[in-house]
Amino acid sequence: MLRVLAAAALVASAVVVGALLPDDRVHAPAPPLFAHWLPHVGIGTPLAVLVALAVVVWGPTPASRLPWRRALGAGYATAVAWTFSLALVDGWERGFAGRLTTEHEYLHEVPGVTDVGAMLRGFSSRILDFQPDSWTTHVSGHPPGAFLVFIGLDRIGLSGGAWASAFVVLVGALTAVAVPVAVRAFVSEEHARAVLPFVALFPGAVWIGVSADGLFAGVTACGIALLATRRALAGGVVLGFGVFLSYGLVLMGVLALAVLLFDPRGRDWRRVGVAVLGASAVVAVFAALGFWWLDGYHLVVERYYQGIATPRSYAYWVWADLAAAVFACGFAPFAARWRGTSTIAGGAVTLAAAAAAAILVATASGLSKAEVERIWLPFTVWLVVLVPDRRRLWLTAQAVTALAVNHLLLTNW
Repeated sequence: MLRVLAAAALVASAVVVGALLPDDRVHAPAPPLFAHWLPHVGIGTPLAVLVALAVVVWGPTPASRLPWRRALGAGYATAVAWTFSLALVDGWERGFAGRLTTEHEYLHEVPGVTDVGAMLRGFSSRILDFQPDSWTTHVSGHPPGAFLVFIGLDRIGLSGGAWASAFVVLVGALTAVAVPVAVRAFVSEEHARAVLPFVALFPGAVWIGVSADGLFAGVTACGIALLATRRALAGGVVLGFGVFLSYGLVLMGVLALAVLLFDPRGRDWRRVGVAVLGASAVVAVFAALGFWWLDGYHLVVERYYQGIATPRSYAYWVWADLAAAVFACGFAPFAARWRGTSTIAGGAVTLAAAAAAAILVATASGLSKAEVERIWLPFTVWLVVLVPDRRRLWLTAQAVTALAVNHLLLTNW
């Protein structure tokens, strides 16, 4: 309980200090979250409440009793419904179909790409700001992988914000499958079944629906699940592609190494080599097509400090970022018993500790000042593997956290 109180104190401190600091030192309307204070309800409100109630009342029982694949299917369907309903609290256009179409988003640039090869070859030259052909905020701030995904959707006829948002939600909800699959392989089936309702009711679904970081979370979670189930080559390829979705996802390597090197079934250095080979193949393909990751990274750091990252206070955000992460993972992980002599406890703590280490490196770097409630979704989703006792009580707390954020604030992404 002391850890829950400490997390609550961190959140409260970040809210109070953020409100007291000058706006030009914070650049977040409702610190520590990048959102605006706007109490509201919407068409998704009844559905979100019903999904939450269903999971709290019935979720743990079918998760523990259904055949494994059916349990995973139920968890995925629940995660889709939960994410979709939370998005619709803000309305169809503002909360869902229009989220990825603003002037800062990927879809804004899609119509201008007539030659994908030329786009990749010239991608880095358009990263820096204050030039006539600078990429919009999210395209410039990421490698071209995500942009290619949205271009691909457009090319196959799934153009527009509604299709793009639906794709993000469907891929993001794969976390409700991939995380339990990884836990089952790395820890135990018993613990994986306990995790299922918590990851299905993940508070970070507020930002999975809809921000591209939800897509990133789904892809990288699948990569970790492939590694955990000893599909090292496929896992390396998927995580290698993840690095081309967001530069910060190179930190997924911490979690990947934890899975490969601390596997209770035995360490196999060959799997490490095979996974690295798979990831390197993706890097080689992008390089052959004209985009070198390191060039893009160095330019995006420069672009980062061309914007509001410079006036944002490092002294505040280096710890307030952690409070924002609490909103995404919820308070349940802090109520879990982190210590234990069993394989179940040890394996779960290993996964969560690796995710936490990645988060700490990210915030210390100063390259994640604010907006981490969405940016860190690929990491925070792994914190929910720490399952507390009194599960229905803490599932309720998780649901209340997400519902409160979504109904009291208008999130920007």
